[in-house]
Parts: sequence; C-alpha cells; structure tokens
Amino acid sequence: MREKYPETHEEKLAQLRELRQQAVHSASEEAVSKQHAKGKLTARERIEKLLDPGSFEELDTFVRHRTHAFEMDKRRPYGDAVVTGYGTIDGRTVFVFSQDFTVFGGSLGEVMAEKMCKVMDMAAEVGAPVIGINDSGGARIQEGVVSLGAYGDVFVRNVQCSGVIPQISLVMGPCAGGAVYSPAMTDFIFMVKETSHMFITGPEVIKTVTGEEVEFEELGGAMSHNSKSGVAHFASEDEEACLEDARYLLSFLPLNNLEMPPRVEPLDDAEREDPELDTLVPDDPQKPYDMRDVVSRVVDDGEFFEVHEHYAQNIICGFSRLDGYPVGVVGNQPKHLAGVLDIESSEKAARFVRTCDAFNVPLLTFTDVPGFMPGTSQEWGGIIRHGAKLLYAFTEATVPKLTVVTRKAYGGAYDVMNSKHMLADFNFAWPTAEVAVMGPEGAVNIIYRKDITSSPTPDERRDKLIDDYKAHFANPYSAAERGYIDDVIEPRQTRPKLIKALRVLQTKRVEQPKRKHGNIPL
Repeated sequence: MREKYPETHEEKLAQLRELRQQAVHSASEEAVSKQHAKGKLTARERIEKLLDPGSFEELDTFVRHRTHAFEMDKRRPYGDAVVTGYGTIDGRTVFVFSQDFTVFGGSLGEVMAEKMCKVMDMAAEVGAPVIGINDSGGARIQEGVVSLGAYGDVFVRNVQCSGVIPQISLVMGPCAGGAVYSPAMTDFIFMVKETSHMFITGPEVIKTVTGEEVEFEELGGAMSHNSKSGVAHFASEDEEACLEDARYLLSFLPLNNLEMPPRVEPLDDAEREDPELDTLVPDDPQKPYDMRDVVSRVVDDGEFFEVHEHYAQNIICGFSRLDGYPVGVVGNQPKHLAGVLDIESSEKAARFVRTCDAFNVPLLTFTDVPGFMPGTSQEWGGIIRHGAKLLYAFTEATVPKLTVVTRKAYGGAYDVMNSKHMLADFNFAWPTAEVAVMGPEGAVNIIYRKDITSSPTPDERRDKLIDDYKAHFANPYSAAERGYIDDVIEPRQTRPKLIKALRVLQTKRVEQPKRKHGNIPL
C-alpha cells in the first residue's frame, strides 16, 4: 500500500521530524554496538565531543547515494556514510566531516565525497579550519571508478586549501589505499593507539606480493606512524583524548592565513627571570641535557604542545606562548644523538617551520647542534637535499624569527638553524655558546697536524693548541663581533629578552618577489 503524501502543515512537520530521526539513526543498533565494543565513538558522538556543546549545525542531512548496481538501490540511508556541518571550538568557527563506519563501513562514494567537498569549499570561502574525522574502509567498490574520481575531488580541495586554512585530520579507524592521501596532505594528523590504522596496502596484499608477514598495528598503527614513518604527528591514548588534543591545537592557530593567531592574556610575568637557566647547560661540552627544560623555563607557564614527539627525536618541535602570543618552537635535542641534524630531523623541522610560516605563527629556535650526521647511509639517503629543506624553510619564512644559541653551533648546521644569515630577526647567545666551523679538537687536528706530529710532546702540544683555540673561537664573541649574534645574554634573562623582541616584531612586514612559487628541494 502506497504511503499517504502529507498535506497539512502538521503532517509535513511530522514527516520532517521522522526523516531526520531516520538520518540520525541510520545505522543499526548492532553496528553501533560493534563500534563501541572496539573502543570507538560513532561519527556523531565524535562531533559532539569535538565541538562546543550545542554548536553543531548539520548540512546535507538528507543526501542519499544514487547507485543502483549490486542492489544498492535497496539501501539508501539518509546522510550516506558521513556527517558534515559546522560549529565552534572555543567560540571560533570550524567546519567538520565525520565518516560513519556504521554505514557501508564508512566507504567513500560519489555523494559522500560531494558532502565532504561542500564543507571544504565553504571553509575555504569563509576562512575557517576544516577538521576531517576519518573512519573508512576505503573506496566504495560498488561504485567502481566513480569512487576513485570522488577521492580525486577531495584531494583537489586539500591542495587548494593548503596554506589557506588549517586542515586537521583525525584518523579514528581504518584509513587504507587512496584514502590515506587526503590526510597526508593536511597540516596535522592525529591517530589513536590500537584503533587507528593507515596504510597503502594491507597485510594480506603485502604477504602476497612480497612475502612479508606483518600485523595491522605494526604496519600502520598509531605508534608506527608516529615513531617510524613520521606520517602522523600525534598519538592519543583514546578517542576522547584525541578530540581534546585537536581542540587544544587549534588554540595556537588562526582561522586562516590572513589572520593572526589568537593571543591570550598571559598570567606569567613578562619580566620573569629563571636563575636555574644559568647552570642548565653542563660544563662538560659532551654531556647532554634536555632542551625541553630550556623551553619550559622560557615560555609562558611552561606550556609546550609537542608535535611529532616520537619521531626524529634529535630535534623538538611544538607550540608554546610568549607574552600570550603563540609561537612555534624548534630546538636541537642534546639528549638524543647529541642534537645532530640528519635526514629525518631536517624534514620534520622543515615541515613544521613552513606550517608556522603559512599561518603567521612566529618562530623561536633553540640551537645546540654539533653538525650534520656523517656516514654513507646519510649521504646516499640524500642528507644534502633533505638538510636543504630546513635551510630553505627557515630562509623562506617571513614571520618573526628569534634564535637562542645555548651551546654548540658548528658548521653548516649553525647556518641552517635559523641563523642571522637565514634572515632571522633577533639572534641571542648564551655565554656557553660555541659558534665555529667545528669543535676545538677537530679543528686543531686539521690546522696544526704538522705542528703536533713534529713536537717532542705531541699530546701536550695538542692540549695547549686546543686551549688556545677555545679561547679564541669556542665562544659566542667572535660571532657577536661580526653582528651575527645581536647580543650575548645571561641565560636567566632569556624570557624577557625574547618577549621584548617579539613585541617589536609585531609590525614586521616583508615584501616578497613575484613568483608562482619557490622550488623547495623535495
């Protein structure tokens, strides 16, 4: 029997409410229970926890797929397999799409992509971040090549929005095949331990093609991509922590590239000095210390939201605040590989520097670098090209750039780490800084080789020459004489010095030459 068409206002309102209920509860109770059993929230639950309470406005609630093959026309749920719309985080507008694994396994088809593209286009037009929550089995096989074209439409938006609005990806389930390339082109990727997976080809295909046997978690789990591949930036313990971290990240970023990052009224005194910084760097130049201790003692309230914490640990990157202003912090990490620059750390820092520059976040660099990592694996792996990425990124950046040399600044690595020569604005050094081509021992062995070997007491002669070299070169003053260091400061004064410099730079303007884009050595 055919359903009666609603005629009165009351009937039409009742129909609307009924259809909306169908859309909200398009998944079966069994599918929702399975999602919860895996420790995963539903698509709508994630949005509710991500956005400010009651702020979500859904779009395209009644969209349905148009596929008839494989009896797909017999199941056409409202909203398809993604929930889209906009809302606020801390009162600031954001757009969001949340893939729904309980509907067609979250697989992407034509109309699902249309929904995602619509919010991405709107986000770009109004200048607001877009957050994508990924939980999908991949392309919708029943739609064939149409689903692949749909992925292409999403990829185009990722490229067009890059550097214009912040794009944040939350991988909260499987993300396989072509689906991984959309998150890969966004600014930040969050993953959840045990329940998130990203890979181009799954374990079964890998075993068939290469003979390798690997489990899902080892292949593409959160910690694999946070520590080994560097694809993901954050690893959260559970979904609620992941959503909270995403909210926190946005507090450091502007809504778009034409705005400045949001300043908060600081509680930490701008004139605060920390006497413990005076002795933080060990007297023994070979002894490590934690650069995070330096950062926490300088920035507002010790706040440091680290990015890529588990990857390339010989360099640290993250967000802090100085005088309430968000800053992007980059620092060599003496605790790991003596803070040396290698392929992975150069790429990690270069990507972070370019992200900060794109969104008007000032850069604060702490330098303690013995040089670039030597060895055939680094040379054959392209350390020249990869190291040049960081050199390029710092030089290209036009945001306010501040640098503090805490200890070693040797060779080309000194140049690369946001030196004056890379157009940094203010460069400070501690008395413990050593700005030189190389360390005293290596320099003396090269310069005075004949002198040492011809001496009747070569060891004593070498020690004497090393002491002389240290007195003349292993210090910050030869660089300061040339103006490469703006000031040598007491470590305890680092915070007030940096804040005064940052205040001066609030009106910094740089005219760039007209060009399509630079050609960074990828």
